[in-house]
Amino acid sequence: MNRIEISVLKPDAALRAFAGTWQVADAGHAVTPRLAFGSLRELFSAITEKRLDLLRHLAVHEGLNVKQLAKSLRRDYKNVHTDVTSLVELGLVDRDTDGTLSTPYDEIIIHAGIRDAA
Repeated sequence: MNRIEISVLKPDAALRAFAGTWQVADAGHAVTPRLAFGSLRELFSAITEKRLDLLRHLAVHEGLNVKQLAKSLRRDYKNVHTDVTSLVELGLVDRDTDGTLSTPYDEIIIHAGIRDAA
């Protein structure tokens, strides 16, 4: 199963996590891809409920383009295009040269400790 872990981390913790992941990868071991946000606000701004719905739908209906995705989600094309562009930038959606979309991950794990995130 392909998974990505998303965390809310302070800058020093994010650097330590990056260094640890780098060492594991440099030793030739497989690593789980990770994204880190500096606050819950940043996380929820980047990964909204509608974007999660889009990811879930795309995981089941891979191969759609933005127009088809917007139609199947019954959402405005421009808003879906904006969401897809953001998710592509985060690495949560892949866009092929012909415009078809897919999700590289089967599972997204979000870690957001309430004490660290405050």
